[in-house]
Amino acid sequence: MTSRADIDVRPIDESEFPDWSRAMNVGFLREPTISEEFLEARRAQYTPGRTVGAFDDGRCVATFRSFAQELTAVGGAAVPADAVTNVTVSPTHRRRGLLTRMMAQDLAAAKERGDVVATLIAAEYPIYGRYGFGPATWATEWTVDVPRAGLDPRWAGPEDGGRLDLVDAEDVRKLGPELHARLRRSQPGAVSRDELWWQLTTGAVRFLPGFREPFFVVYRSAAGEVEGMAAYTTDDTWGDAKQPLNTAKVKWLTGVTPAAERALWRYLCSIDWVVRVRSGYRAPDDLLPHVLPDPRAAAVTTQADFLWVRILDVVRAMEARTYGAAGALVLEVADAGGLAGGRYRVEASADGAGTCAPTTENPHLSLDVADLATLWLGDESAVRLAALGRVREERAGAAREADALLRTSRRPWCPDIF
Repeated sequence: MTSRADIDVRPIDESEFPDWSRAMNVGFLREPTISEEFLEARRAQYTPGRTVGAFDDGRCVATFRSFAQELTAVGGAAVPADAVTNVTVSPTHRRRGLLTRMMAQDLAAAKERGDVVATLIAAEYPIYGRYGFGPATWATEWTVDVPRAGLDPRWAGPEDGGRLDLVDAEDVRKLGPELHARLRRSQPGAVSRDELWWQLTTGAVRFLPGFREPFFVVYRSAAGEVEGMAAYTTDDTWGDAKQPLNTAKVKWLTGVTPAAERALWRYLCSIDWVVRVRSGYRAPDDLLPHVLPDPRAAAVTTQADFLWVRILDVVRAMEARTYGAAGALVLEVADAGGLAGGRYRVEASADGAGTCAPTTENPHLSLDVADLATLWLGDESAVRLAALGRVREERAGAAREADALLRTSRRPWCPDIF
């Protein structure tokens, strides 16, 4: 067995991209053979210096990639983020510290660049807490039993003067970016989408197996403004008695107004032959179940953590967000990674603005940097974390005060897998 020291962990050059891609497929249990078409399409994601591999005797055995991203904080400000993805270790090289080495290099570089946070979508829950990441948003998927939903089968479109139109992929690439930008300005937890994202979702670039061109539907308000859009696919399933039993699967749905969300969900639940609608990953407090006359027709099929956040700069992270009340809180933040630990005073004014600075005052709450990340986007309760033993009150009542400052009226949500 090769010693840990003999395994070379470093950024790859472009000539090593095929070997790196093969190792990534192995780690994700996909077919290891890489086609030229796959490689050509996937090269668009290659970033020099941020595509990292571990090499044993010249063969890539672990992969890691990061890219520039923006994450929306509470209140709508965008902070620069280091988005981590394509993390794999081949089965032959587990438990040798390769992920730890790759992660340490990447987070140190992100801190040096001035990124405020790092982000990822965790395939497995236990892995990333030890690197200072905490689950900051959750996702829920519903399956709607359409015949049970209680909707009027005669419904033919919005009743608010708006309209719905099916559009093609080119329209989506034109209209989608601005619509998502509007969503990001109001949705804590949302992340930026680059041009490649829109090419992938519309099929202009294809490197994942099994791509099916979705249907795209757009909602326009009575004034003609694009306020919502959804992408969905359907199967072709019929029962023995020639009854349609089709399922519509929502790839993504964006609504920047409640009217747009309601209209899009009603549309999806009124398509002829469709008896089930799978919602895709939504915020746990999405409007969907209660858009239906019978909310029980929407059964929860997935409920899980989603976006994980690692705070790299406590001062900038806490000053980027807004607060729910006036008050002050002194936090003792532990960080085994040595990137963001310390004692900080957070002070919020009545208008929601906040300041943060290092301090020598006695702490009110002590917590790990991963738990601070969980609280930062407003989804988790400090009182709940204290009950779990993950936050320690140094002053009685401090956890309740933290909740008054940090929690949000609607839950944060990340619409994207990356």
